[in-house]
Amino acid sequence: MHTISTFGELLSAAHCQYLIYDMGRRVQPIDVMAFHQIEALRAPYPAPIQGHACFALVFWERPGMPFIWFLKMPLDEQGLLNPAGRSQFIEMLLTAMGQNLQNELTEAQQQQLANHPFNFRPSQEKLALFNALLRQQQGQAASVQYDYACQYLAGKAPSQQWQAVGLQGLADICARAHLLDHPQLLCHGITSSAIATEVKIALCQLLEHIQLPELLAQEIVRLFPQQDAVLKPYYLRALASHPQHCTTLIKQLSLSQGLDQELLLAIAARVWHILKQEPCRKIFLESLALQSQDFFNGIFADIVAIPAIRPMLLNELRSPDRSVQLSAAIGGLFRNTQK
Repeated sequence: MHTISTFGELLSAAHCQYLIYDMGRRVQPIDVMAFHQIEALRAPYPAPIQGHACFALVFWERPGMPFIWFLKMPLDEQGLLNPAGRSQFIEMLLTAMGQNLQNELTEAQQQQLANHPFNFRPSQEKLALFNALLRQQQGQAASVQYDYACQYLAGKAPSQQWQAVGLQGLADICARAHLLDHPQLLCHGITSSAIATEVKIALCQLLEHIQLPELLAQEIVRLFPQQDAVLKPYYLRALASHPQHCTTLIKQLSLSQGLDQELLLAIAARVWHILKQEPCRKIFLESLALQSQDFFNGIFADIVAIPAIRPMLLNELRSPDRSVQLSAAIGGLFRNTQK
């Protein structure tokens, strides 16, 4: 009998259809064939975070009734999936459920699976956006919070009643950002002074995971210089799907206030793709070198694991053009790794 060793084999054996979403840096679908390559250890995980692959496996036998696993799997130094961790989870799952992944579990089995070491719970914003995207993909209606969120963003509800706006309702709008009048709704939500700051922050935390309509992206760029230090990182993160606009803002910031810790975190977490460009990479690293050594070490170790930018970042370690501050920070990084 063939031993089941991958998630793909497990779900195929259970006669399930399935989808994969990255849940680490941005909520993004992962192509099933690309995931097969990751599972076969032929390709690194594309967006690792703190040495792990964080993803959702969505599977179903009957349409409209999906099961979801949120998994956090360790990666090796090359960004490849650790097969031992995957095998441990699959073995535990098969022991509890057998070949039928839709079996009803006893309370004890549910508790055992809920407490397995590879389980994780995404942040509220990621979970809300994921739910909205999945409901839309499955042809299901938006949540009950959707209508009021639309009314609030349109200015048809009292602005002081922002606490009645549900995060899931905002996520439903963002998941439908290109439909109906939603681009205009989102623009009003971001630009209007009547919209509470708390709602604007929540919108930005949702928008960072989707492809923004160009109209909305341009409005965020236009408003960015007027924002205070609290809002700027959120506005930058919201532009994650538009690297050209992020590049413009990073260059502007380098000539004015520079990049503080919150902006550096925003780049590392959501708009790391701009670090493929040499000017942005140098601005980022030179600003990072002005922070504490521990902060530099933590951020660099996290982003150097991203396959798309790893070679470029490693080349910067040997660049003869780096500043004295960056050279010192790199020296501190090496000393830390040798301990």
